Amino acid sequence: MKMKVHIIVGAAEWEQDRLRYRRHRLAEFLLSRADTKEVIWLCPTPGQAEASITVLPNGIKQWKIPDLLPQKAFRFGRYMDRFYKKKAELFLKFLKQSCEHYSLCLWYTFPGFPLLADHFSWDKIVYDCSDLWASPISGKGSVVSRLRQRVIASAEERIIKGADLIFCTSDFLHQQVLAKLGTNYAAHVHTYENGVEFSLFSDEGEKADAARGFDGTILGFVGGLKPKLDFALMTKAAREKREWLFLLVGPDGTRRSSEFEELLQEPNVLWTGSVPPHEVPKYMNLIDIGIMPYKPSPYNNAVFPLKLFEYLAAGKPVVGVNLPSTRKYNEDVVYRHIEREADFLPACEELEKSVCQEEWRRRRIELAKTRDWNSILEGMYEIVVKEIPSLPASVV
Repeated sequence: MKMKVHIIVGAAEWEQDRLRYRRHRLAEFLLSRADTKEVIWLCPTPGQAEASITVLPNGIKQWKIPDLLPQKAFRFGRYMDRFYKKKAELFLKFLKQSCEHYSLCLWYTFPGFPLLADHFSWDKIVYDCSDLWASPISGKGSVVSRLRQRVIASAEERIIKGADLIFCTSDFLHQQVLAKLGTNYAAHVHTYENGVEFSLFSDEGEKADAARGFDGTILGFVGGLKPKLDFALMTKAAREKREWLFLLVGPDGTRRSSEFEELLQEPNVLWTGSVPPHEVPKYMNLIDIGIMPYKPSPYNNAVFPLKLFEYLAAGKPVVGVNLPSTRKYNEDVVYRHIEREADFLPACEELEKSVCQEEWRRRRIELAKTRDWNSILEGMYEIVVKEIPSLPASVV
C-alpha cells in the first residue's frame, strides 16, 4: 500500500486569528495516521509569499498562494483560474517532483483554486463543505456581493462535480449539494456535523480569571466575532439583564462594526479578544450558559456551529438562535433552539435555574461525548479509503 500525501486547500493561513476550525482538526487527524507520509496545507494569503514550502511547528507543511493585492476586495481572484493559475502550477510542479511515488489526495475545505482538480492526476478528490460560501456572511446583499456570489458559486460547482466524495456539515448543505448533482448521486454525499475534542473540554479544571470579582450568572460566546452574529440582540439582552455578565471570547471579525462597538459600550459586557486555543477550555469552565445568537440569514441556515458540543462537553446549557441545523438537538435544560428574538431571554432565564443541577450537567456531557472529533473523522476517513466509483461523465 502506498503512503499518502494529503493536500488540504484551506481558506486562510494556518494560524490566522488563532482559531481552530474543522479543517485544522482534519489536517491534524490525517497527519496522525500511520499511512500518511505528509500533510500539506495549501492556502491563499493577502501578503506576498515565495513559491516554497514551510514546515509548521506541528509538522504540517504549508504552501501559500498570494492574492492579486492585499486588499480584501481582491480575494475574488482565489476563485477565478486566470488570477492564480501560474502560482498554482508552481505548486503542482513541486508535487510532481517530490511526491510522485505516493498516493495523492486533494481535500477542498473551501471552494478556492478549482483549477487544481483539473490539472493533476489525483488519487482522490474530496470536498468537505462547511459553509454556504457564496452567500454573504452578514446576510446583506449588494451589487458587489451578488457578483461575488456568482464567482464563488461557479467555482464551487466545478469542485462539487469533480469530487469523488463530498462531506457536508449540515443537512441543509447536503441538500444544496444534491440539488447541484442530482439525487442519483446521493452515495457520493455524506453529512458529518462538527464535533468536539471531548477530553479537552470535559475537564472541570482551571477557570479563566477574566471575570474576577463577579459572582453572578455569566453568559458566554466563545469563537470568532463575525457579522453573522446578532450583536443587536445581545445588546438588548445586556440592557435588560444588568445582573448578568455577557462574556465574549474571540477575535473581532467585524472590523469593529458599529453594532459590535455599541455592544461593547454596555457595562456588563466583557470582551477578552483572541485567546490561544489551549486556553479556551478555561473560559468554558468560567461561563454558566453558552450562547450562540445568530442573525436570520441564508448563510446561517447552513451553519452547524463548532461551539455547540464544546459548551455541552463542559457541562454548560446552551441557547442557539436562528440555527436550523441544530434543531434536532433541542432538549429541555440541555440545548434550547429558538427562532424568535423575544424567546432569547426567557430561554436563558429558564436554563439559569438548571446550571448547578448535576443530573442535567451529566446529560449534556453524555450527549457531547457521542460527538468526539476522533470518531467523526474516523468515520469520514473510512469512506475516503474505500473504492468509490467516479461520478458519471454526464455530471463531471
